[in-house]
Amino acid sequence: MYSRAHGAVGTLVSVAWLGPRLPETPVPVALAVVAYGVAVSVLIDLDHFLLARVQAGDWTHLRRALSDPARALWDQAWVLEGVELERQRLATHVVVGTALVVGLWLVTPALARLTAALLGAHVLADLLRDYGVA
Repeated sequence: MYSRAHGAVGTLVSVAWLGPRLPETPVPVALAVVAYGVAVSVLIDLDHFLLARVQAGDWTHLRRALSDPARALWDQAWVLEGVELERQRLATHVVVGTALVVGLWLVTPALARLTAALLGAHVLADLLRDYGVA
């Protein structure tokens, strides 16, 4: 799934999480929550560069992304061309996501719950795409 789709999922999850609190939530806070949701939903895919590094033996794919960040954001197939991530990418999302949620839980449980929902939705969206549902 591309970043723009994960960004949309992050937006929906964040708005749903805010749902009951939305009437009393100040607009800047609501916007910050949605921005956080989009960022988490998109940036969790950075773990793909670690997998690509392991497979390729160098940082070619990361350098490619940094050379044209706009294209990298909208065309992940181009960035990760030549590496096979299908099996490992969900596992790394779970490992990285779990560490992030546990760390946040120690600081702010509310943000940890939102993060867990965002990462769960991200993995579910990837699975739906993998199985041709979405």
